[in-house]
Amino acid sequence: MDPQVTDNPDKAQYEIRVDGELAGVVKYHLRDGVISLMHTETDDRFRGYGLAGRLVRATLDSARERHLQVLPYCPYARRWIAENPDYIDLVPEGRRAEFRL
Repeated sequence: MDPQVTDNPDKAQYEIRVDGELAGVVKYHLRDGVISLMHTETDDRFRGYGLAGRLVRATLDSARERHLQVLPYCPYARRWIAENPDYIDLVPEGRRAEFRL
């Protein structure tokens, strides 16, 4: 299993694929230098392999590379950021309390 993460801007989602098959997505809204993470989802057949975490990490790494601020409305992404404090700086300081970060 060699998961690949790509941005699909036409669908406003990051996608993780395993052997070419769509295994999960992070749905987002992008506007004015801010990416709002709305929902993370993995297909039931691919649960238990850590793919959601890999997908969120890749999404956040891409946001950092693109100098985007992150608003983690998705509970999974929000929890992942809380558990990986090296990514908290992506959330604007004035908005962190809103997300309990």
